[in-house]
Amino acid sequence: MTVPVIASFALLQGSPAAAVPQMIFMYGAIFAIFYFVLIRPQQKQRKAHDELVKTLKRGDEIVTAGGIVGEVVHIASKDGAVSMDDRITIRSGESKLIVERGRIARVGSSAPVA
Repeated sequence: MTVPVIASFALLQGSPAAAVPQMIFMYGAIFAIFYFVLIRPQQKQRKAHDELVKTLKRGDEIVTAGGIVGEVVHIASKDGAVSMDDRITIRSGESKLIVERGRIARVGSSAPVA
């Protein structure tokens, strides 16, 4: 982060009138790089995950954020609309657990193991 600041000071020591557009361009380029490298991919990943979690159905195998692996048994939604606060009942081993839809980390459809 010190390199852009040092470059800004170096530009200011020359002609002040010509340095301002160059600084604005430089900071705009840095923001664009951060957007396309960090922000945009994270938004796309979050949207894909939310869509995957919203399309859960009975029989899907899930992994919760706490690491519990289970199979979806029942999905309870409020007012028929899908939200991340919905409660989902899963079976893990001999136990049944209730988790929130938003706490599901991964979804994989259960396929019979041959």
